[in-house]
Amino acid sequence: MAELERIKNFIDGKFVDPVGGKYLDNIEPATGKPYSQVPDSDARDVDLAVAAAEKAFAEWSRTPATDRSRILLRIADLIERDLEKLARAESIDTGKPLSLARSLDIPRAASNFRFFATAILHTESEAHITDNVAFNYTLRQPRGIAGLISPWNLPLYLLSWKIAPAIAVGNTAIAKPSELTPMTSFLLCEIAGEAGLPNGVLNIVHGTGPNVGAPITTHPKITTISFTGGTVTGKKVAEACAPLFKKISLELGGKNPNIVFADADLDAAIAGSVHSSFANQGQVCLCGSRVFVERSA
Repeated sequence: MAELERIKNFIDGKFVDPVGGKYLDNIEPATGKPYSQVPDSDARDVDLAVAAAEKAFAEWSRTPATDRSRILLRIADLIERDLEKLARAESIDTGKPLSLARSLDIPRAASNFRFFATAILHTESEAHITDNVAFNYTLRQPRGIAGLISPWNLPLYLLSWKIAPAIAVGNTAIAKPSELTPMTSFLLCEIAGEAGLPNGVLNIVHGTGPNVGAPITTHPKITTISFTGGTVTGKKVAEACAPLFKKISLELGGKNPNIVFADADLDAAIAGSVHSSFANQGQVCLCGSRVFVERSA
């Protein structure tokens, strides 16, 4: 039997094994069999990533926006260059159709980097003068280290939506992709290195929520948390962050109804409901999971 490919953590610009040496099988949904292995990391790996991110922050936060923008645009270009490779990896890892990964997931990941690369070149602030005795102004500065935890339904799409804005504005990042769909984040690290992203600006630690997600959430040097996932887990993230006064962003699961009124175009409503219910296997937080129809319709 051929040896399974081993995904590695990406810390301080290097691919490294987890400190504990443990791995989890990564299952291909189409076959139900392992096709690679993902690090079963723990708090020690998070500590290494924090040290790397903290070291990189001093210089990265002072890097001119034009230089940061140039690197992010290069990442976007390389994602587009490797679209077929990334789409195939996403399809194998998630079980979604290759056509969907080609047309949505990977192009959107490139768009995320491109959008924030240009957005940072057009920032604005506000200032208010009160009776010529007070001057209030808004000062925008990088916050430090951002902890980014993303789900399995849109792996590279959603992870890049967190990474791109975090590093674009001068923060450094520690990301934890879902242990169920780790492959494209692994490939993204190769792209980041090729694009010239400085060591330690982006660190990716693979593993489970309890072993990696929880230490990221509670680490005192990680000042910002962005989490996308289930509501139950989101509640735990909020409870962990509140005593530490961290800035948190929670994008949680929802049950969204499609509402069809009597005067609706029924052909369009049916087509739209089918698409919104079953696109990406229905595994999107804004998919329609129920249909409410006005009785007279």
